[in-house]
Amino acid sequence: MGKKIFVACDTNSINEVKKIIINTRTRKLKIGYKFGLEFINSKNGRSFISKLKKKIIFADLKLNDIPNTCISTVKAIKDLKVNYLTVHISSGLEALRGVKKVSGKTKIVGVTTLTSFNNKNLKQIGYTRSVKSLVIQQAKLASKAKLDAVVCSPHEVPYVKKIFKKEIITPGIRLSGDKAKDQKRITTPKKAFKNGATSIVIGRSITKGNIKKNIQKLINSLN
Repeated sequence: MGKKIFVACDTNSINEVKKIIINTRTRKLKIGYKFGLEFINSKNGRSFISKLKKKIIFADLKLNDIPNTCISTVKAIKDLKVNYLTVHISSGLEALRGVKKVSGKTKIVGVTTLTSFNNKNLKQIGYTRSVKSLVIQQAKLASKAKLDAVVCSPHEVPYVKKIFKKEIITPGIRLSGDKAKDQKRITTPKKAFKNGATSIVIGRSITKGNIKKNIQKLINSLN
């Protein structure tokens, strides 16, 4: 499968995204670009993505709705020809199977428990299980639905990979020395790959400050 780096384009500015794409060009890493709700819902975001050529595109829509709505949404963005598309595993087996059925060449990525959650946060919203227990259950469901990939925090990768045998993508990645901000379960790129991730998502550690220098720092950190 090969290690991939997805750079999170967390902005609503097309100029900012162009800057990120230009400054992250390198032959030393396989780089894709992750676009979340902020960019895709911005005025010209969708149009910009539709014109991108020869790039690995990760549409982080995190679909979480009734099966029919999830399926209709996948059909509605077919023209974007994205390589990866996220759907919450908590949307249920029927929705997951339905989305996978109509996805064509787009890889469907099941999102487990968000990296902004810890056990205390889960309890607040009514879950009695721990993060670990919940993620294991979600990985089993992703496997049952024959999804192409799952998203989980780097800390859960060692036990997710025992259940889910395809791609494992981990957000919550920071270059050493960078602050955690809003994510709770985080680690460094090297540790994430060592744990068994096939791809990582990295945002602010690359996109803030000198992007070229940050990319070089990332390359160095993986050697």
